[in-house]
Amino acid sequence: METKNSTSSSATLQHEKLVISRIFDAPVERVWKFWTEPESLKRWWGPKDFTAPHCDLDLREGGKYLFCMRSPEGRDYWSTGVYRQIIPFKRIVCTDSFSDEKGNVVAATYYGMSADFPLELNITVRFEDVNGKTRVTIEHEGLPGGKDLTDCREGWSQSLDKLDSALK
Repeated sequence: METKNSTSSSATLQHEKLVISRIFDAPVERVWKFWTEPESLKRWWGPKDFTAPHCDLDLREGGKYLFCMRSPEGRDYWSTGVYRQIIPFKRIVCTDSFSDEKGNVVAATYYGMSADFPLELNITVRFEDVNGKTRVTIEHEGLPGGKDLTDCREGWSQSLDKLDSALK
């Protein structure tokens, strides 16, 4: 895992780029399915002990998604975005925003998080065949630093742990 810095348009706020890479013992086609089919995605999306009760995907360039993660305490966290690029079995590029249950973009403060989150972030997910296994590399751009970045890294890592278990 590595973290890279990139400068935002704000003169006072530094935004970060989180890069996480993981190799899964499954072929690219199977891992792709778990990223692109709602019922498969719901099996692993979200940090440890979170569930994913809702997942709508319009998997095409310009299409939108709407996800819900539910905490162990029963609080729902919604996110939405627009697919910018889809290269089957190779790459997914999309925007990422907090939202309400109808898909309306909301500030992170809506969920009690830092006001330093921009309204829109970018995510690139790459899929690479490695001798029959799959390397997934996630680049999550525009994150605030500090605790928010640490929490995001932990959330992605736990989600990928769940994906690894779901693929078995």
